[in-house]
Amino acid sequence: MIEGLHSTSHFSSESDFPPLIPILVGATDGQAERQFGKLLAPYIADPTSVFILSSDFCHWGSRFRYTYYQPPENGKPYSLRSGDKIPKSWPIHESIAVVDQECMDKCEEGSHDGWLEVLERTGNTVCGRHPIGVFMAGVEALSALEPGRSPNRSPHPDAQVS
Repeated sequence: MIEGLHSTSHFSSESDFPPLIPILVGATDGQAERQFGKLLAPYIADPTSVFILSSDFCHWGSRFRYTYYQPPENGKPYSLRSGDKIPKSWPIHESIAVVDQECMDKCEEGSHDGWLEVLERTGNTVCGRHPIGVFMAGVEALSALEPGRSPNRSPHPDAQVS
């Protein structure tokens, strides 16, 4: 991907390549995510900035210490144990998909507090949850700087998210 981005077919010379600035985010809490988000808000507002956040979402299983199971029809969630019978009518992968989708929905809503709430409630082991949280907090900080602007709207009219 990086190789493709830096291809000379897209840029006339190496000096035209955009700078890549990796940001490493470790285990944080909501307050730290908000502080870092405020620092990034001006860059989020800058139309020349691009942020790439990656996640494969849930890591499920005893080796990840996460066996949360969400039954269908808003049934009461619980943690499966090694001796539990695996439900045939609602496979584990369906439960994981529902919980991951709930997390993705919170991302799309643009609510950092909503993101933190769903992670706390489900315990979902979303890989990349802290960088995602920092970015979401940055979008919220940007919205606070521009009152009346929805957190899930891009600051640029040609780059909207519905």
